[in-house]
Amino acid sequence: MPVEWTIPKGAPAETGAFFDWADGHGAPMARVVLRPHRSLPRSGFAWFLLIVWGFLLIPLIPLLGTLALWAMLPFLLLVLAGLWFFIERNYKDGALHEIVTLWQDRIEVRRINPRAPDQIWDANPYWVSIRLGPGDRPVENYLTLKGNGREIELGTFLSPEERQNLSDRLNALLVRAKSGPLTPAAQPTRPD
Repeated sequence: MPVEWTIPKGAPAETGAFFDWADGHGAPMARVVLRPHRSLPRSGFAWFLLIVWGFLLIPLIPLLGTLALWAMLPFLLLVLAGLWFFIERNYKDGALHEIVTLWQDRIEVRRINPRAPDQIWDANPYWVSIRLGPGDRPVENYLTLKGNGREIELGTFLSPEERQNLSDRLNALLVRAKSGPLTPAAQPTRPD
C-alpha cells in the first residue's frame, strides 16, 4: 500500500492526559508513510525469470548437439543475469519511502533513500503551506510543502489522485494543528 496513515486514538489534550515521547513533542497527531508502488512481487519475479529463461531456450533447440549451442549459451545466460541484476536493483530502489509526522507544534518529513543519507525537513505547522499544482514540472498534482525557509516536494512517486488525497488530508490536519490548543512554549513565532 503506497499511503499508510496512522492517527492515534488517544485522549484529547483538553483532558489533561499527557504522554511524553522521547523527542519531547508528545504524541503525534498523525503519521503517514509514503511508499512507491511495487507492481512485481518477489514470487512474480521468480516466475518471470523462469518464463524468460524458457523463451531464451527456444532458439537453442535447433542447435542441440552442435558447437553453436555452446557459443550462444553464454550470451543467453548474460541476458538472464543482466535482467536479474537490474530488476533486483529496482527492488532496492523501491525501498525509498517518506515519513510525514505531524505534532501540534512541529511537522517533520523524513525521506529514507536507499543509496544516500536520509533527508529531514521540519517546520512549525503554523507557518507551513501546502501547494498542489503543476509547479515547474509537467507533473499533474505536483505536491510541495513550504516552511522554515524551504520548499520540498512530497510523494513524487505517488499517482496524481493519491497526491490529491494526501494534500486534502494534510491540509485538514494542518488546520487542526494551527487551531488546536498550544502551550506557551509552542506559540508560533515568525521565522526569520
